[in-house]
Amino acid sequence: MKLFIREHIPLLLFGIAQQLLVLLVYWYDGYNHPLTALYACFLSLCLFAVYLGYRYYTHRLLYKRLTYPPATLKDSIQDSDTAPLSSAVSKLLDTQFRHYQDQLTRYEKHQQEHLVFMNQWVHQMKTPLSVIELITQEEEHPHFENIAEEADRIRRGLEMVLYMARLETFEQDFHIDKTRLREIVQDVIHENKLYFIRSSVYPDNQIPDQYTAQTDAKWLRFMLQQLVSNAIKYSAGSRSTVTFTAFRHENALSLEIRDAGIGIPKSDIPRVFRPFFTGENGRTHKESTGMGLYLVKEVADRLGHEIELESVPSRGTTVRIRFPNA
Repeated sequence: MKLFIREHIPLLLFGIAQQLLVLLVYWYDGYNHPLTALYACFLSLCLFAVYLGYRYYTHRLLYKRLTYPPATLKDSIQDSDTAPLSSAVSKLLDTQFRHYQDQLTRYEKHQQEHLVFMNQWVHQMKTPLSVIELITQEEEHPHFENIAEEADRIRRGLEMVLYMARLETFEQDFHIDKTRLREIVQDVIHENKLYFIRSSVYPDNQIPDQYTAQTDAKWLRFMLQQLVSNAIKYSAGSRSTVTFTAFRHENALSLEIRDAGIGIPKSDIPRVFRPFFTGENGRTHKESTGMGLYLVKEVADRLGHEIELESVPSRGTTVRIRFPNA
């Protein structure tokens, strides 16, 4: 109703001005029956009020839809008034809705094709990569050790690409279950065994056996893989330890990964979870992509976990994954 009134205020003012203009013309022409003239104006206003009432009745659904926006896109497609303007607006919204559905369908199809391609491509690349790893394991020449190191780096990159592609369909690709933290951390340590050895960094798993968390084991393993990779990368050559601990605080369980690497400058900490942000450390470590912590944050948010990061330059970094209601 308010929208209807605001829209017709100019028309009402125009009608009043028109009536005053007619009265003035008659007045200056010598017409000396003001009551008759006012009665005519009154009848004109009554007729105008009837017109406004009819217009509001025939356009009431349109004004209601404009006043109270729909909660969903589909709700905008509703039965309209019989008035030409309301019907035209409804047809326009219906046409736009169909165009949007068509574009969304094409986009979803494109995304699905892209996901299938990425999955197939990653799995195809894993086959020659496995062959390279087998060949390098049988040889002890320093050149083969370098090849094995590069192959391991390629493997980690392929895993990141695969999980990043799956992130688009995360809701269809996760399963929450009770997970033993010590076991999954031990699996990640074993997967990065050669990386630890080559970088002269040592893992220390101090997580008690009884600690479990409600999470998706596969996605948690991916998160830990990114965090462990960063911890090793920025601690390489220091002969320090990457420590894994867990502790309870109120109703939450926290998993902590602590390294003694180069740390992160204080000015970079608020931005480390942004995509493609590498900061000052990225200038010295050229292989940094700036996507690891971003993906970790994305997965944590979708799983309902919290992630915290503390760091002191030259003293190391601590990352905590908090599992609420554990």
